[in-house]
Amino acid sequence: MTQAEIKLCSLLLQEHFGEIVEKIGVHLIRTGSQPLRVIAHDTGTSLDQVKKALCVLIQHNLVIYQVHKRGVVEYEAQCSRVLRMLRYPRYIYTAKTLYSDTGELIVEELLLNGKMTMSAVVKKVADRLTETMEDGKTMDYAEVSNTFVRLVDTHFVQRCPLVPATENSDTGPPPPAPTLVINEKDMYLVPKLSLIGKGKRRRSSDEDATGEPKAKRPKQTTGNKEPIPDDGIYWQTNLDRFHQHFRDQAIVSAVANRMDQTSSEIVRTMLRMSEVTTPSGAPFTQPLSSNEIFRSLPVGYNISKQVLDQYLTLLADDPLEFVGKSGDSGGGMYVINLHKALGSLATATLESVVQERFGSRCARIFRLVLQKKHLEQKQVEDFAMIPAKEAKDMLYKMLSENFISLQVGCL
Repeated sequence: MTQAEIKLCSLLLQEHFGEIVEKIGVHLIRTGSQPLRVIAHDTGTSLDQVKKALCVLIQHNLVIYQVHKRGVVEYEAQCSRVLRMLRYPRYIYTAKTLYSDTGELIVEELLLNGKMTMSAVVKKVADRLTETMEDGKTMDYAEVSNTFVRLVDTHFVQRCPLVPATENSDTGPPPPAPTLVINEKDMYLVPKLSLIGKGKRRRSSDEDATGEPKAKRPKQTTGNKEPIPDDGIYWQTNLDRFHQHFRDQAIVSAVANRMDQTSSEIVRTMLRMSEVTTPSGAPFTQPLSSNEIFRSLPVGYNISKQVLDQYLTLLADDPLEFVGKSGDSGGGMYVINLHKALGSLATATLESVVQERFGSRCARIFRLVLQKKHLEQKQVEDFAMIPAKEAKDMLYKMLSENFISLQVGCL
């Protein structure tokens, strides 16, 4: 990592978790994986404080651990995950846009706490929403629970890995550190919980709900605590899914700018149909038939099947190749070429940066070099139709700023 990135990680950790966690986190970022006692020795921090700091960092997925063959547990910082803390407001706003205030608070609680049980999230969010309502109105647990299930169904929230039952039942000595595993099919499986109740408003510390002073309240026994219905099943935000959503929104926006709103709505529908079935790093979405796309278009979007087929053909024939045709069954099978789309978006961004810094003529030359890969100076002048002296000056400007490079050929 660069020094600027390390400094940024340091500031983020200090702002969110305080000085001790920041010291341990930055030490691991600088040195790589280290065992507990070495961390304590190198940072001059007590073992107890190091343990607590590592617990916080592991809770928020900012540090991972690994057991080596000799039984030593080493801890390693996840630098990219620390930097993603900058995007927490954007994740929360996206959840608000898609799932209203309830979804916003669910994602916010999970980001603030790292990992939580579903029942704890539902109760906390219901209480927070009740606080914002008029007197006499409360938020039902069932409503918050439904939004939580929708976030899981669309993979914005996922289960955390667990300690397998076989590891807990062993009679031998416990391992140096637990091994956390989870089946992919269980990652988005929501337990059946009957969360019945409503959110509660916070009262003053001196009075309870009946208005009686705190001293007059009878002491309650704590021995009859109800067991937590989903104890041991923890959830976390799926940040890769949020990034996938940002990517899809950029693709839809690019199609709208290049063609029209109807084309972008067709692409949006295709991406929405594939959002759960297509891995975030896949080069293509799953093939979708024209008939499936037609049935999945938003209700009230009045275009005929014939018009849809014309739009799909137009999208597939476009030089940018955002949409590709992969077969003829079901009225035609179509995919979104994700890698090609991202490459085109990156190219457009580069061109706009060049145009902003050097002007439209430099952008024309830069676009030519991108298309042709290699060009001689005379070819640049001819293809761009720019006088030799101006073309030379522009090439030198972009070369000095490392936007293009010079390759010397052999005779």
